[in-house]
Amino acid sequence: MRYVWIGAGLVLAIAAAATLYVFGIFHNWYGQPRGPGEIAGAAIPQETIEERVARINAAAEALGEPGDTEILFGDLHVHSTFSTDAFVWALPLLRGEGANPLADACDFARYCSALDFWAATDHAEALTPTRWDQIIQTVQQCAARSDADGIPDVIPFVGFEWTQVAPFPEDHYGHKNVIFRSLDPSEIAARPIAAAGVTVRALRDNAQAMLPPQIALLDLANRQDYYDFGRFVQDVRDVPMCDENVASGDLPRECYEVAATPAELVTRLESQGLEPLIIPHGTAWGFYTPPGTTWNKQLEPEQHPDMMRLIEIYSGHGNSEEYRSWHPTIGDLDNIVCPEPSDNYLPSCWRAGEIIRERCEAEGLPDDICEDRAVTARENAAFVGLAGHLTILGEDVDDWLNSGQCQDCFLPAFNLVPTTSIQAGLATTHFDEDGNEYRFRWGFVGSSDTHTARPGIGYKPFERHYMTDAGGATTQNVAEHLMPPDGSSPAESIRLTRQDLINNAGFQMTEVERQASFFTGGGLVAAHVSERSRDGVWTALENRQVYATSGLRQLLWFDMIDEDGNSLAGMGADAELSDNPVFRVRAAGSFRQNEGCPDYAVRGLSPDRLQQLCRGECYNPGNERYHITRVEVVRIRPQISEDEPLDGLIEDAWRILPCDDHGEGCEVTFTDPDFAETGRDTVYYVRAIQEPSGQVNAENLRCTYDENGQCIAVNPCFGDYRTDMEEDCVADVEHRAWSSPIYLTHLQPEAIIEDTE
Repeated sequence: MRYVWIGAGLVLAIAAAATLYVFGIFHNWYGQPRGPGEIAGAAIPQETIEERVARINAAAEALGEPGDTEILFGDLHVHSTFSTDAFVWALPLLRGEGANPLADACDFARYCSALDFWAATDHAEALTPTRWDQIIQTVQQCAARSDADGIPDVIPFVGFEWTQVAPFPEDHYGHKNVIFRSLDPSEIAARPIAAAGVTVRALRDNAQAMLPPQIALLDLANRQDYYDFGRFVQDVRDVPMCDENVASGDLPRECYEVAATPAELVTRLESQGLEPLIIPHGTAWGFYTPPGTTWNKQLEPEQHPDMMRLIEIYSGHGNSEEYRSWHPTIGDLDNIVCPEPSDNYLPSCWRAGEIIRERCEAEGLPDDICEDRAVTARENAAFVGLAGHLTILGEDVDDWLNSGQCQDCFLPAFNLVPTTSIQAGLATTHFDEDGNEYRFRWGFVGSSDTHTARPGIGYKPFERHYMTDAGGATTQNVAEHLMPPDGSSPAESIRLTRQDLINNAGFQMTEVERQASFFTGGGLVAAHVSERSRDGVWTALENRQVYATSGLRQLLWFDMIDEDGNSLAGMGADAELSDNPVFRVRAAGSFRQNEGCPDYAVRGLSPDRLQQLCRGECYNPGNERYHITRVEVVRIRPQISEDEPLDGLIEDAWRILPCDDHGEGCEVTFTDPDFAETGRDTVYYVRAIQEPSGQVNAENLRCTYDENGQCIAVNPCFGDYRTDMEEDCVADVEHRAWSSPIYLTHLQPEAIIEDTE
């Protein structure tokens, strides 16, 4: 009997211990704080940097450029696992690497992607005072390591992302990266400033809901990663909220600061005596931008549009450049209508109706009932905008075909919203009560928006799961734990209220599965600098002497010139003119890449470090350049009245100029014969289009088309178990570089006479 009691006691003790252990999982007892990692590589040899400079200078000389500036390539949008979403995507159950610490970005930028500058921009909503200090210290260490050989191999900057989202257009302002010039802590924000509202709830208050603690039980071998995520979330929650009624400069350092609008963000930064770069990005991303959103409210002077001197036109999340006349929905919040399909666009709300119609017909119900249900489904989907997919229970990715997508855009953002595209922003004018006009004056940048601490990921189309943000559940079982299936597929849609949208706003609204097919290798920003230094890069960024690329390193110059060919204004410039302008474009293609990594990278990092970071491939240029095939000119005439429609103001492409490129690039010129006569202010920018080469996810949903050109089936490039890890989903695209615009103000001849008198 004694042994029975001992056995029973042992069972009870084990059960109690197990219960206590599970209790500890739910209360974050076992998680450890994650640090920023360690920078491993020494400075890049000076002769390597000098050779890089010499190759660009030689190309400039061949095209007739005077060589008074140098072109540097960078990435101003980099996340590490100090960002909540990056931490989640790094977890092994989501095909992640476990961790992507910030120090990796320094080594990757120097040895893998061979960048000249980069910026740390983790989400402010996930940053604690300790993490902010670690970011500053790591970037300082990167700068010190890079400067060791007398010339900086990479110039790193400190920043954060203000990740603003709202479910309705009137409150939505979108994401902005905030980047500081100096690495002196006294000249950097005392604390990151988060965006009030949805993202604070999603990335701070309710972040654990993305990945509940018990998920560790599905992956015991890597359980520490999930415990550490619980600790990560708890550490953010433990930071007390700042007093919103106290100016930012007067707040205690260790509190969690928020700003609801760009106006408040700028005010709080100015309260600390700071004037950073504030760079909008993802402006046309439809997975979080409510249909019906426009640029108008962001041009109101109190929102400080003048502080947004740069804008990210392209990233690893797609292209936000192009305007189209179609709309995801029509009307205002009180009277929303689902538009009919048009050329190259199938509204998702319309497709919702067709999904219900197909189900209804499959059940053998009468045509009139199926039509009524289709109409209702369209109304229900349109009513909740970007959450329309939630109104169809049991829906599958294949059901939606290519609805919601721009079918004739270059590598478009998922569910593109044309009214918040960059072209729409440049065509928009805000008029105040006194007749004053406000317009954006943006310089164009590209960046990666990588969440794996890998700046400049677009140099080769490979390793989709490491070089893009594509990720997902390792198995169907894991997928169903994270997003439980609806369980049925009724032939009727459901009605969601807008309060449902507010209460449940989060990652379930973002169509994660379809979105994975739109993640590409990221873009780059190219800066025309007077010197290779922090001040040189900053001055170029501040003066908009920059251009964007879709990930490769085309060389591009764009100038307004006089009759002797002298430059009157370069890209990003404001100018006044009464006569018809003449412009010159010089462009050269990017270098074709050799396989593997160059010798300096092989020598500079251990084999394990090189493989883990670069995945066996680095930026490794050969001697042959891709050809530039043509130069496309975009002309935009901003509104001159509030009710002037954008259609007709945006001319894309206004001119297409062949490029006679025999391997060294080409030069083309053009004029606008209408400028003087029309008397309108005009914006011009150019795209240098390169011969086709590979890009990850270039075909997005990979449609099968019928004889009428309609998509009848899709083959998505999933981030999860449904697409093999080795499948990179590569197809050819025409990579490109976008110049920053030249902004011409029409100057009346009489005004010139008055000035001379």
